[in-house]
Amino acid sequence: MRSFIKFADNLSTSMGKAFSWCIVILMGGTCYEVFMAYVLNAPTLWNFDFSLQMYGAIFMMAGAYTLSTEAHVRGDVIYRLFKPRTQGWIDLILYFIFFFPGVLALAFYGFDYAALAWKIKETSWNSPAQIQIYMAKSLIPLSGILLTIQGISEVFRSIICIQTGQWPARLVVAEETEKILMRAAEEGGEPKDVI
Repeated sequence: MRSFIKFADNLSTSMGKAFSWCIVILMGGTCYEVFMAYVLNAPTLWNFDFSLQMYGAIFMMAGAYTLSTEAHVRGDVIYRLFKPRTQGWIDLILYFIFFFPGVLALAFYGFDYAALAWKIKETSWNSPAQIQIYMAKSLIPLSGILLTIQGISEVFRSIICIQTGQWPARLVVAEETEKILMRAAEEGGEPKDVI
């Protein structure tokens, strides 16, 4: 189980970091459009759809990375008061009730959706530029597959926590700001990890 957790964390981190470069591309496209529209008075037809595709790629492909770092928004006001074994049981049950049905539907139905888009070489219907979107639709089942792999890893984490009473270490740790500030206050210094 631990080797699969390591594999899933490495895969999710690699994909998340790779697709984070879409932010740079998105920013470049936005700056280009602003320059063309306001300086040269010649706005482009394609940039809006391009921006939507870049944002969609970032949003979909960052899901598994965000899950692997525990960075998703979570209402854990009561959950954090429980012992790790109880947290493990709660996570294990909720992954099967809520998480897997959604991401498996995303992977399976997303595959059909993307396959149809490739078959007809789908273009954007709401754009005068008619840019191709079938390649971007391929990210839908891919994100479902990555989330499924990371979800299996999270189930294994829950099982290990139930067995040992401790959560396995994560490859990348996302620490809450309040914990960083509390630790800094206890040490009597300024927080170094908060920007």
